[in-house]
Amino acid sequence: MPSQSHGEDDGRLAAARENETLTPMSMTVEQIITETKSWPEEQIKTLFERFLLANYRLPDPQLDQAWAAEIKRRADDIESGREVGIPGDEVMARVRKIVGL
Repeated sequence: MPSQSHGEDDGRLAAARENETLTPMSMTVEQIITETKSWPEEQIKTLFERFLLANYRLPDPQLDQAWAAEIKRRADDIESGREVGIPGDEVMARVRKIVGL
């Protein structure tokens, strides 16, 4: 039987790759954290942005502006004494009670 040239082998491999179906690999959150710890900051930023865009709404400048104004108003109310904040420990105790922890 005559041997095939490398060029023919390469063509068959390329055709086989085109027909491949990739199965996504499952990773735990802990594996993702471990994997990304050594990534450059810019790569982490890109991953985070893509995750947000894939799973949440696109930014809405009007909504973001409204929230910024509300946050400023609330902070001003606390700083001026018109409102009194609730200590974090108390808030967390309430949350734990609500969720049954």
